Amino acid sequence: MDIKRVAINAVNETIVMTVVHMDYKGQVAKRINEKMPLATVKGFRKGQVPKDLVEKQYGKSIKQEEVQKVVDLALERFVQSERLNLLGTPLAKENENFDWDAEELTFEYEIGLVPNFEIDLEAKNDIVKYIVTADDKLIDGQVERIQKQFGKAIPQEVVSADSDLTGTFSNEEKGISNTTTISLSTFNKTAADKFIGKKVGDVVTVSTKGLFADDHQLMDYLKVGHDDVHGLDVEVNFTIEAINGAELAELNQELFDKLFGEGKVASLEDLKAKIKEDAEAQFAQQADQKLLLDVQDFLIENTKFDLPAEFLKKWLQTVGEKKLSPEEAEVEYARSEKGLRFQLIEGKAMAQSNIQITFEDLKAFTTNAIKQQMAQFGQTNPTDEEVQGIVARVLSNQEEVKRLSEQVVAEKLLEVFKEKANPVTKEVTYEEFIAASYGE
Repeated sequence: MDIKRVAINAVNETIVMTVVHMDYKGQVAKRINEKMPLATVKGFRKGQVPKDLVEKQYGKSIKQEEVQKVVDLALERFVQSERLNLLGTPLAKENENFDWDAEELTFEYEIGLVPNFEIDLEAKNDIVKYIVTADDKLIDGQVERIQKQFGKAIPQEVVSADSDLTGTFSNEEKGISNTTTISLSTFNKTAADKFIGKKVGDVVTVSTKGLFADDHQLMDYLKVGHDDVHGLDVEVNFTIEAINGAELAELNQELFDKLFGEGKVASLEDLKAKIKEDAEAQFAQQADQKLLLDVQDFLIENTKFDLPAEFLKKWLQTVGEKKLSPEEAEVEYARSEKGLRFQLIEGKAMAQSNIQITFEDLKAFTTNAIKQQMAQFGQTNPTDEEVQGIVARVLSNQEEVKRLSEQVVAEKLLEVFKEKANPVTKEVTYEEFIAASYGE
């Protein structure tokens, strides 16, 4: 067999394989011999069919099967021996006039290659690293929410400015149907005004665009997926099922202990300090995520390389349970190109920075995530045995391991980006951060 690479450009090649009779005749003969005792041809008893008739009836299909096996194995070994870094998998070129009776059988496979490129993590940029602070307005609002949450609900006949509403958001087209309780003040003023004076059973229609100060709240109240949050501009119905005012809970030691554990908060000043600490820890995670996304966008925009686009569009038509049309593959490629580019950039950044993920890294990350989740549900002091039991169960799930590994990689890359991208630090309130993030 002869096998070679034919370069088309830096990211596209063709593998040409020439198969001769010696490459497959032994296996074909063996298959024919195995077939003879089982062959049935009219006029002959089973097992007594002459070999030439067996070859005539089964030889062509057996030859095609054995040649394909030879080709598949040779292609796999060639890709490995040449250490080809492929995007997608080899695609056989179609040949309607292929002659299976020829002395030499030639097969061609298109391949797409990972491009060679360099990245400059220290390139000049205008990236901002935000330090998000919890201001008095936010802290006072959270104190009031705590008092309402633990206070006494007072049923109301009609909606007023200080009402809490229980009801269901719905939009059939978008698959939205979620029952929740929400304070009227959570809505923007335009939406809130529509509810004033309404009663139980009334349906109020509002637009999702700018409905809340932070679009992420759509995930909480409407159960909209993260990928659909920003830019969502549809109308939703809210069916009112209950209207309540609130007698605010007294800020006393009993409430503080219920919220944070015995003796950890002893005054309003302590409560505000705790709210500020917890809020700014959460804001820091959001700011880190924005920094990572901003660096990603910068690197994608400023790291130039070609992709085997036409090859990948053809390849997309062949993978998955549902085969795509050329038009569908075009749309899918456009949707996924940015992600593919960053995936390649991410791999290069990891190699340049010598980033490696160990099992201990994964275990430590998972342990911290589990503790945070348990704290959200009031388990602030779990035992190591409890935590490690949960960690072991999580890490026994391959899908979870994959998901968590991606998060560990993102965390390590973020530290590299913070160091090398050298972003400008800017202190802002949460409202200013939201405006900077989403232009709202």
